Amino acid sequence: MMTKHLTVKELPVSERPYEKCEIYGPQSLSDAELLAVILRTGTRRLRAIDLAVNVLNYSSNNPGLKGLNYLSMKELRQINGIGRVKAIELLCLTELTKRMSKEIHKDSLKFITPQSIANYYMQDMRHLSREQVLLVLLDSKNKYMKDIVMSSGTVNTSIMPIREVLIQALKEEAVNIILVHNHPSGDPSPSSEDIRVTKRMLEAGNLIGITLMDHIIIGDNRYISLKEQGLI
Repeated sequence: MMTKHLTVKELPVSERPYEKCEIYGPQSLSDAELLAVILRTGTRRLRAIDLAVNVLNYSSNNPGLKGLNYLSMKELRQINGIGRVKAIELLCLTELTKRMSKEIHKDSLKFITPQSIANYYMQDMRHLSREQVLLVLLDSKNKYMKDIVMSSGTVNTSIMPIREVLIQALKEEAVNIILVHNHPSGDPSPSSEDIRVTKRMLEAGNLIGITLMDHIIIGDNRYISLKEQGLI
């Protein structure tokens, strides 16, 4: 028997997100309705809107749109009605939102302002399940050169490779550097190890003429700058 897919257009007019968006604007749509527009079709037994609700409710730890940031291809395909194509579409959607966020903050990015740096990297790092250390390289005028992922650790700890960080900075002829890393717990409060390693990095950098400008810890929509905390 051929499977019949229920499209968004087959919904009652009052439930059609396309028409609702056209008349009232996208802000009038619920999270499920927005997702139904992306998914477009449901399954034989599920309308597109019901499938969207299932996706949003899949993660008990992170329900809603936030949970999409944590779902892998394998997990998405475990949801009834989500196959390879829809899983790829949802993965691309979450990546697109991260890139859009970075573009929004790009024009206001100033590498001497902790908040602008945190805003720029927030969407990329706030949902990571493991700690990641990012090295930001700057020239003598604090102009951005590049950023490099230096390490990815376990759920609770990362490895801060001081020697490798400084070698990379020398290799790229950077004068100033900024460290950015995330706390998967969502709490950006620095640990005693974060503070210890930051001070060691600062001292080692000063010996070879590389200045650690700041160490920023990313939480869930929160950040802490060790410079603002008076630790650098």
